[in-house]
Amino acid sequence: MRLPRVSPATCGCHQSDACVHACVARRAVWAKLGATMSDPNVLRSIEGDFSAPKDAAIAIVAARFNDFIVEKLIAGAVDGLGRHGIPKSAMTLVRTPGAFELGLIAQRLANSGQFAAVIALGAVIRGSTPHFDYVCNAAGSGCSSAMMDSGLPVIFGVLTTDTVEQAVERAGTKAGNKGFDAALAAVEMINLSRALSAAGL
Repeated sequence: MRLPRVSPATCGCHQSDACVHACVARRAVWAKLGATMSDPNVLRSIEGDFSAPKDAAIAIVAARFNDFIVEKLIAGAVDGLGRHGIPKSAMTLVRTPGAFELGLIAQRLANSGQFAAVIALGAVIRGSTPHFDYVCNAAGSGCSSAMMDSGLPVIFGVLTTDTVEQAVERAGTKAGNKGFDAALAAVEMINLSRALSAAGL
């Protein structure tokens, strides 16, 4: 498989205008795809990974409601991003009143062109009225719409639990930290999106 012809400015190798070189990531992806596509018995596979994405700015949008839980999710997300090579200077935290408003702000951030991914965090705990269902539906559909409309990864890290105890368990105790998990998903999705772009998809 031939690599696409690119300009010196694009690949950075500063050769002639007829340059056929590409960046290391693009060359690796194309080489792998070329080998795969030439063998009818090998499944073509493209995946993201957890390597540090270069120059990736991340927006974290977090609800203030149930703040004693959400603060733990934020800390987990920041820790997860930091452990995967993203400095705090590349993170922007935006707070909303509650989970119901997450979708609107996630969409605005995703469409800003300033971020590689958006992480939405919140905690909705069931009470004695149907309010829980309305908030959960709005948060989920809002974040999904933000992702589909913008084409940017919007990671849904909102806890929807029946009890406070279940929320606590998922905010850094025995069931892990869903904020940390959301950070990992953001890193993987950034790298997957870049791999797909490198493959011309």
